[in-house]
Amino acid sequence: MTAASEPRGDRCIFCAAIDPGSPSPLLIFRGATCFVILNLYPYNNGHLMVVPVRHVGTLAAATPQELLELIQLTRTAEIALTETYHPHGMNVGLNLGRPAGAGILDHLHVHLVPRWDGDTNFMSVVGNVRVVPEEPEQTAMRLRPVFERLSKGG
Repeated sequence: MTAASEPRGDRCIFCAAIDPGSPSPLLIFRGATCFVILNLYPYNNGHLMVVPVRHVGTLAAATPQELLELIQLTRTAEIALTETYHPHGMNVGLNLGRPAGAGILDHLHVHLVPRWDGDTNFMSVVGNVRVVPEEPEQTAMRLRPVFERLSKGG
């Protein structure tokens, strides 16, 4: 399952992650209509997601403001990941519906996964294991100040 945080009861994990009473420690940045959060089960260091605040499952159901901020934060995330991790490439994508690979149904999210030549992403296929040398808390500490600076036009 692709997740941002452990499920909290029957609530959507993304909705629970931005609960003001107990926000997820993986939360990186919150905008007006979307937020950025690390993936709890990353494929590589820096694997994060851009998610609308509103519980919306498709691009067609999103408002123009949500779509605009979704792509703006995706761009900001690309810049922040490139600056922080210097990847050789990046996977950016959406999975809409279970047949398309969506682990979290009914709450749209864009994945950004930094990639390097020769990275160990094949391990999840052949060894059913993932190799991520950085703890998520360390990733969050590295990325938060970059998002803050970039959100101010820096």
